[in-house]
Amino acid sequence: MKKVLLFTFLVLVFIGLYFYFYIKKESKIPEGFAYGNGRTQTTQVDISSKLSGRLEDIVVQEGDLVEKNQLLAKIEIKELNTKLQEAIAHKQQAIENKKYTLEIVNQKESELSLVKKDFNRANNLFKSKSISLAEFQKRETELKNAQISLNAAKTQVTSSEATISALEAQIETIKVNIEDSKLYSPIKGRVLYKIAQNGEIVASGGKVLVILDLMDTYMNIFLPTSQAGVINIGSEARIVLDATSNISIPATVNFISPLAQFTPKEIETKEEREKLMFRVKVKIDSNYLEKYYESIKTGLPGVAYIKLDKNAVWPEHLNNLPKDLNK
Repeated sequence: MKKVLLFTFLVLVFIGLYFYFYIKKESKIPEGFAYGNGRTQTTQVDISSKLSGRLEDIVVQEGDLVEKNQLLAKIEIKELNTKLQEAIAHKQQAIENKKYTLEIVNQKESELSLVKKDFNRANNLFKSKSISLAEFQKRETELKNAQISLNAAKTQVTSSEATISALEAQIETIKVNIEDSKLYSPIKGRVLYKIAQNGEIVASGGKVLVILDLMDTYMNIFLPTSQAGVINIGSEARIVLDATSNISIPATVNFISPLAQFTPKEIETKEEREKLMFRVKVKIDSNYLEKYYESIKTGLPGVAYIKLDKNAVWPEHLNNLPKDLNK
């Protein structure tokens, strides 16, 4: 019985010491500061396919670090390559047609030149009454027909040029689609999920991967009206994670929600107004994220502390920054 009592006493002492050194320590936050619990979060970027088709290869795995503009996956392009070759062949045929019509134009221009000379002679002879009106009209008709033939040939050249331009645009579009079949990372980050697998058919706009933008890691906390009302964008903050409770991570406030949450149906008294909670986003300092980039993890619980008074001095246990970030 005595052993049980002794054991119970020691447990109570241990709990008391823990409360004093940890919970009590954290609760001793001087005036001019606010704090709230939360978990680290990171912005997620969806990698989607612009084209529909079969996934030929996903070259990254979940958890991989990726660089900006790194190739992540490829869509099969056999059909696009076939279309490209067909368009190139049609363009070449259109070019040959244009050459042929240009030769016809040259021929029609020569014919028109001869007909013009005949007409001019006939015109002079008609004026001198050396030929009949019928003969003159015959030469005039020949001139008009020659001009029409030349215009028709020139129209064919213009049509060939339009066909060539259309095929060039088609070829360019196919080349763009071929390039779009390669999915690149728009950011430097880490692969969170593989939504699709090799060999699967993805629709246009279908998700293939989800990437974490590690340089945008933050913590959301909720503060009452009295504190949220005096915080500003850019207010200095610290984040202390449970996993590394002896280190304070530098951060700043970069978002304060304009809408309250946990709002009561009717707000009449001061006590009820204090129930209004506002979401505050505390973003970790980019220098810290860059330095510890490969070690960044999301979902870690912790506490974010924010300066309400910019002249306030951080308490000692919240001023233990990572050594390489201390000035």
